[in-house]
Amino acid sequence: MDRNCAQAREFATHLSAAGYEVLNEVVLNQVLVAFGDDARTRRVVAALQADGTCWCGITVWQGRTAMRISVSNWSTGAADIQRSIAAMLRVARA
Repeated sequence: MDRNCAQAREFATHLSAAGYEVLNEVVLNQVLVAFGDDARTRRVVAALQADGTCWCGITVWQGRTAMRISVSNWSTGAADIQRSIAAMLRVARA
C-alpha cells in the first residue's frame, strides 16, 4: 500500500507540474485532477478511457468534476506509472 500511495503522489506531482489542478491532498492512493472546466475534464477522461493505456473514472468532488486516479494494484510498477502519466498528458493536450 505504501508503494501505491507514493505512486499516487507521483501522478499528482507530474499533473500539477503540467499545469493541471490536483483537487485533493494526496495522502493515500487517490488523486483527483481537474483539467480546466467541467466539460473539458469530462472530455479528457473520455479520451483517456478510449486511449486504453489506463483507466480512470470521473467523479464530482466538492462541486467540481474531476478525474479520479486510484492506484491499488500490487503489480503496478514504475513503467506503468510513466506510461499512464504520458497518456494523461497526451490526451489532455490534444
